Amino acid sequence: MASDEDQDDPLTDVGSGEGSDDNGLDQATPKASHEQSLTDGQHVAVRLLAGREHARDELIRKLHQRGWSESQCETILDRLMALGLQSDERFAESFVRSRVQKAFGPVRIRAELQQRGIDRELIEQALRSDTPDWLAVAAGWYERRYGTEPIEDVKERGRRQAALARRGFSSDIIRELID
Repeated sequence: MASDEDQDDPLTDVGSGEGSDDNGLDQATPKASHEQSLTDGQHVAVRLLAGREHARDELIRKLHQRGWSESQCETILDRLMALGLQSDERFAESFVRSRVQKAFGPVRIRAELQQRGIDRELIEQALRSDTPDWLAVAAGWYERRYGTEPIEDVKERGRRQAALARRGFSSDIIRELID
């Protein structure tokens, strides 16, 4: 039997493996009163965070899908943030690094972070903290995709420019790379 102190700590009794979903993450089962406890929610959130960083909005959505109310989700995430277990700043920096490694540009990264509910200021901070050479990132992807073959016609030029734009590179970078 867990003490009251153990129930307040999101890191204790991380799960027994029962009720696992397809990702191998344990889902808390609803209580008989159809209310799920905040402690169970913390455990689920910690398991999700153990796999990768999550934005606050992502965790709220995932907990809500598993049956916790909006107010419970907010309370759970406030506790995890206070403990330093969830951070939108850390998520944004991790996300930027991951996307740069996959050769995505700043325009697309910015849009994807906004979709995940990250504040504009945090987005700009994360993009500045990594400060990759965007031209080099675009050139590396371009060379892997198209090799060193010259552009044959206007139609092909347009295709390549559109591909770079879809990856999130600015028109300045595209122009410099293609010309």
